[in-house]
Amino acid sequence: MSLLIKNIGELFDAEGDALVIEGDRIAWIGTGAPAADEVFDAEGRAVLPGWVDSHSHLVFAGDRTAEFTARMAGQPYAAGGISVTTNATRAATDEELAANLARHVAEALAGGTTCLETKTGYGLNVPDELRSAQVIAASGVDEGTFLGAHLVPAGSTADDYVKLVAGEMLDAVAPYVRWADVFCERGAFDYDQSRFVLEAAASRGLGLRVHGNQLGPGPGVRLACEMTAASVDHCTYLTRDDIDMLAGCDTVATLLPACDLSTRQPLPDARGLLDAGATVALASNCNPGSSYTSSMAFCVTTAVLQMRMTVHEAVRAATLGGALALRRDDVGVLRVGARADVHVLAAPSATWLAYRPGMPLTHAVWRAGVRVV
Repeated sequence: MSLLIKNIGELFDAEGDALVIEGDRIAWIGTGAPAADEVFDAEGRAVLPGWVDSHSHLVFAGDRTAEFTARMAGQPYAAGGISVTTNATRAATDEELAANLARHVAEALAGGTTCLETKTGYGLNVPDELRSAQVIAASGVDEGTFLGAHLVPAGSTADDYVKLVAGEMLDAVAPYVRWADVFCERGAFDYDQSRFVLEAAASRGLGLRVHGNQLGPGPGVRLACEMTAASVDHCTYLTRDDIDMLAGCDTVATLLPACDLSTRQPLPDARGLLDAGATVALASNCNPGSSYTSSMAFCVTTAVLQMRMTVHEAVRAATLGGALALRRDDVGVLRVGARADVHVLAAPSATWLAYRPGMPLTHAVWRAGVRVV
């Protein structure tokens, strides 16, 4: 079956006012109304690629409302709160974890997110990291990431734990994921420990990602560029050298503004990164502790209103930027041959995402050629 979407008011990063979907791919883009089995009249609405959310933590159980309340009352964010989620996740059944993941994926899809990455990282032992990876693999989520090196669990030392992560744990989880990540940050893992984990993951054929420079200046950016990681995520505290390194390597700087707002950290220097020539992505970092939202529209709005990104830069970072952070060329774009991930806004242009902040602007969504909203 083919579908024509016609009378498009604004077609993001593409020329024309119509497109045709055949199967799960975009088959044609242009002006006019070619024959198709079905027709959807966009009635002047804007059409974007589906959002590509390249950073989330959706395999978890439990609730951290009390932590958020305390933070809003002035208590500083500390990554140690992850242990609260770890305890709840270990106590949950596989069915409970899968149901919670499915609920959050459905929420993201309803907001136009058609390609999603999510991570393990709340098990922090071999059996619970393994079952988290298996839950991701069984869910149909686009990209799975192993984040055993999220935090040092109680009763272990960082050096001992990274040996477990890079050995038995990695061997168990590797068949179920495409990526490995590490939290290279004070209070988590230092440069040497992080590199040890990433080298082990690379030797098993996994792609690399890094959590870095979230809580202060640190070696995360340098490590990511040295290891040719696909992305370094957070980038809240960057030096001039960090920006220059990102401008000179293929690692994507993935910014997580919803997290910075929730933890009351400064927002990243998106303008400095873009002006230097670095590749920037926006992602939700949806997780129960520091960024409990999957709204990519909110991230785009924040980037425009508070991070000095243009609407075009922000939307591109939330679509193509996320695709580049996942080393994919089939999503995040509207072009012939790309996966038919299409987001129709209830607005005449993408500018309305920032012009009308917080309003429900998703009108219709197709993922891989199937209408889901």
